[in-house]
Amino acid sequence: MNDFIYHAPTKVIFGKDKHKDVGAIIKGYGYDNIMLQYGQGSIKKSGLYDEVMASLAENDIMVVEMGGVEPNPKLSFVREAVKVAKENKVQMILAVGGGSVLDSSKYTAAGACADCDPWDFPIGKAKVENTLPIGCILTIAAAGSEMSSSAVITNMELNMKRGFNSEFNRCKFAIMNPELTYSVSAYQTACGVVDIMAHTMERYFRPCEPTDLTDRIAESVLKSTIAAGTTLMKNPQDYNARANMMWASSLSHNDLTGCGRENALSVHQLEHALSGEYDEIAHGAGLAVLFPAWAKYIYKQNIPRFAQFARRVWDCTQADDEAAALAGIEKMADYFKSIGMPTCLADFGLDASCIEKLADLCTFGKQRKIKSYIDMDFEVVKEIFKMCL
Repeated sequence: MNDFIYHAPTKVIFGKDKHKDVGAIIKGYGYDNIMLQYGQGSIKKSGLYDEVMASLAENDIMVVEMGGVEPNPKLSFVREAVKVAKENKVQMILAVGGGSVLDSSKYTAAGACADCDPWDFPIGKAKVENTLPIGCILTIAAAGSEMSSSAVITNMELNMKRGFNSEFNRCKFAIMNPELTYSVSAYQTACGVVDIMAHTMERYFRPCEPTDLTDRIAESVLKSTIAAGTTLMKNPQDYNARANMMWASSLSHNDLTGCGRENALSVHQLEHALSGEYDEIAHGAGLAVLFPAWAKYIYKQNIPRFAQFARRVWDCTQADDEAAALAGIEKMADYFKSIGMPTCLADFGLDASCIEKLADLCTFGKQRKIKSYIDMDFEVVKEIFKMCL
């Protein structure tokens, strides 16, 4: 096991109706002037907006609203939010939504405490030195951004999706009421399942010394998420399945499933190129296409690892390691298909003509290699995208 530092400072407030306490929670931190960020209006249709605003008003908290965060959140929105936050001297950001709202809020929080463009953070021109504090009310179990140090944004001027990691990105608190996810569509629920699994598997499939306890934590997160996803496709209001999935979302991306292991999120880098170029593609859907293809390309670099994954997660019984490894990859792909996820780029209306551009975007114009069991250069990335056709 490698040396590691595990730091998960976010206070989790989990359970039914906990979102109604948000005003008192914020007041307890001493803040009385906040920015509220949310998405395209679903929180108003569901009544959540009214409940949140009532709780904030009861605790005399002033609110500056920034609604309209899009899926694959946009840099243009963040730039405006930073301007508004500075003008109104807000003390913290409250994100009400899923990963997109959280990522937008994290970039806003960093930008509000800096004199640079928010895009400077992911491209390495500026380093985050301070941020506004962030709290969240989670409405979608997927990205794990509520407890992670990462944030991702899309620059539509460049068709680029980039992220950066910083301990400053950690939320002070995360309110998690599984009932708030009842209305999430079957498709978006399935996208969430894939994202949770991908965050866990990205850490699981990394070269390292033995990490049995961490492995078994990761495998348990995967098995619980698989079971929850299967249940929710049949009964979207199963509380226990929603609760397990919501907690799995946090554990998959708060670094617990990677303790003692390296972390590179290799397949996520491929997907960021895909949904950065084609904004209509949901992140989880892109991962569902890419992860089996990546696994089929890379598995021979560590057949025993993929065989362990197959036997422990998918209950494969093949005695031969390579046969088990391949069976596990097939079961993963079949599961994604069973919950309604796409299986190839053609499902997005894409063909071979997009491959060169995607590989170029992913490797930053052939200038970077993505770390995995091998360093994935332009040619390797191109081959993996070809396997998705």
